[in-house]
Amino acid sequence: MRPFAIFQSAFALASLLYSVSASPLEVSPPEIEVEAVFPESNPFGHIVNGERNQILLAIENKSDRNVTLQSIAGSFHHPETNGLLRNTTALNYGLRLIEGAKLQLPYTFHSEFKPGDIRLNVWLDVTEDENFRIMAYDSIVTVVEPEASWFDFKLISTYLIVAGLLGGGAYYAYLAYAPQPKKQRKRVNANPSEVSSPVGTVTATGAGGYQEEWIPAHHLKKGKGKKTGALSSGDEFSGAETSGNEGRKRKGRK
Repeated sequence: MRPFAIFQSAFALASLLYSVSASPLEVSPPEIEVEAVFPESNPFGHIVNGERNQILLAIENKSDRNVTLQSIAGSFHHPETNGLLRNTTALNYGLRLIEGAKLQLPYTFHSEFKPGDIRLNVWLDVTEDENFRIMAYDSIVTVVEPEASWFDFKLISTYLIVAGLLGGGAYYAYLAYAPQPKKQRKRVNANPSEVSSPVGTVTATGAGGYQEEWIPAHHLKKGKGKKTGALSSGDEFSGAETSGNEGRKRKGRK
């Protein structure tokens, strides 16, 4: 065998041994099954802006190895280009998943996007000598605005504060710019004769010439009753004169 061939074979063997030692064997990720579902209160899987959105993760370790669940995280992506829009908050667990373990964990996140379709990704970060990322949810969801309610306490308090401010400003503007009402002065008659003079036709009755318009009605009624029931002083005097004349006539006859 030629020396050059021996040298070439030794070089090839050394190169093979170096490549094997330089590149370590790749470890396959553990077999972990994850099923993600939205709660029964959210049957359509809507993502509501400004609220705590929740998704439930049913996790089962089907591998023959024990792993550790480090965290659960997610991200929002463009529904067509799959471009990253924003990462969600990661929840740290540090939970040990033994072989055959089953458990259900909630994952909550917030959204502040325009209403419409968006892609949501949720994954698990587990470790077993190495770090592995296991996808739990990858689907397009719908972002919606929260429903407005007239009985919402925050909304009612906001309405009351705004109404109070508007009412106070309107009242201040009314006091500042509205004209003050003028006080009405009572009219005083300068001529006293206009006050004392009777209105209408004045009728004088009786011997003294008094005016019936200035006498209360109940006094007039009483006076009329006395006149009908008894004789006046003039009537009595005329009756006395009549009785005296009759006495004189009787004496003359004798």
